[in-house]
Amino acid sequence: MRNLFKVKPLEHLHAEAADTSKGLKRTLTATNLISLGIGAIIGTGIFVLTGTAAAVHAGPALVLAFILSGVGCAFAGLCYAEYASMIPISGSAYAYSYSTLGEFIAWIIGWDLILEYLFGASTVAVGWSGYFISILKDFGIYLPPEFTASTGTKLINVPNEGWQALNTSLTDKLAAAAIDINTVESVTALFNFPAVLIISILTVLLVIGIKESANFNNIIVIIKLIVIVLFIVFGFQYVSSENWVPFIPERIIDVDGRGHYGWFGIVTAAGVIFFAYIGFDAVSTLAQEAKNPQRDMPKGILGSLLVCTVLYILVSLVMTGIVNYKELNVPAPIALAIDKTGAALEWLRFPVKLGAIAGLSSVILVMLMGQPRIFFSMAKDGLLPSSFAKVHPRYQTPYVTTIITGIVAAFFAGVLPINILGELVSIGTLFAFVIVCIGIIVLRKSRPDLPRPFKTPLVPLVPILGALICFAQMVGLPMDTWLRLIIWMILGISIYFFYGIKHSKVQKL
Repeated sequence: MRNLFKVKPLEHLHAEAADTSKGLKRTLTATNLISLGIGAIIGTGIFVLTGTAAAVHAGPALVLAFILSGVGCAFAGLCYAEYASMIPISGSAYAYSYSTLGEFIAWIIGWDLILEYLFGASTVAVGWSGYFISILKDFGIYLPPEFTASTGTKLINVPNEGWQALNTSLTDKLAAAAIDINTVESVTALFNFPAVLIISILTVLLVIGIKESANFNNIIVIIKLIVIVLFIVFGFQYVSSENWVPFIPERIIDVDGRGHYGWFGIVTAAGVIFFAYIGFDAVSTLAQEAKNPQRDMPKGILGSLLVCTVLYILVSLVMTGIVNYKELNVPAPIALAIDKTGAALEWLRFPVKLGAIAGLSSVILVMLMGQPRIFFSMAKDGLLPSSFAKVHPRYQTPYVTTIITGIVAAFFAGVLPINILGELVSIGTLFAFVIVCIGIIVLRKSRPDLPRPFKTPLVPLVPILGALICFAQMVGLPMDTWLRLIIWMILGISIYFFYGIKHSKVQKL
């Protein structure tokens, strides 16, 4: 039992970081890291999930949910920054936990990060597919509906609006228009082809090289930042303060027992939109490819978090100011807000769709970039097969795990709906953040002598607050999401005891 919590010596981690002969290529600057962070953070959260969070959970108080999530991320980000400057290797929270809380906890976090990145890429690919199909329609191009949604989804051809997934909201809409569902053309989707396509393209790009991928991401980030700033600047002119009243809607309980709005609704919304903040965790997985990780990793993590939190707050204020929150339960809430302004901002509709596609592309890129580097670190420790640690002789990228990640992520993106994927990613990310915050306190007590280029301020207060806020958001998520997390963890623990512990290099030290 004691060996389960055997800690990997930090000296070994530093030796891994210093060895560049067989490792990953150090090419990323602080600017690249901040850009990659923004690329991962600004995507599904702002272009897709904000509408549902406002309409179903928080109302105009969505801005408070973003602030709550942002504060929790800030505390966790300060902890991440200390770790990343002190342990500059690939692996993120996995590597940090290995050096502080022991091998078993590290495996739990590593397995949890697989959930975060693998399903994260799949989730965003499904959102990307929706915008891509929409922009094709603008050019008169229509894909067969059987290949535009998750497996088994029933699609109906709504008069004058095209193919849409059948759900309660659409059923009510058709009933109000006196349209009989049984008389409308329908099909059952086989798989989501656009989602599979974008993952396949980005996987090839990531195999070719990290620098090329970072340059591609920089271009995308510029495009979507311009679009978001245009929406904020021009959208503020059409804000009606009446849409912000009441700012925190009164708490209501449905007949099925589900609650909405009120202060608890804000906490729930914070948990749902937390998906929007996982990008800075992805930055920490790239420490072994940063030119000067001790100096640049804190800048990358905290810089990207600050920029995106400010943008999220402004966008949520403008969006709920233009559109009544009850109308925002749609796949493209920002596009709806632009439509509500009438002809005045019609010119912004296409740029918003283009920005959404660009934004979601960069999120998928960073998710697919982070996952193989978790595999890479776990394989080097012996917890996964050694083939997972192979680096391409020419491109110096972890190509085996990049290809495996791409194949699996494409499969899930093709067959699963976005709501199940998104909630799994949120709870997995929050769990990882809780462990990282606790680990800082443990390491300050166990190894106070270690050099720390960046120090988390006000320890233990900041780590404790970070852990508590993140855990509170986990509590706000639905019970079925907790059950899926538990099942995933049982599977991971089984793999550890049947394979990992027997092949662990640390256990042999």
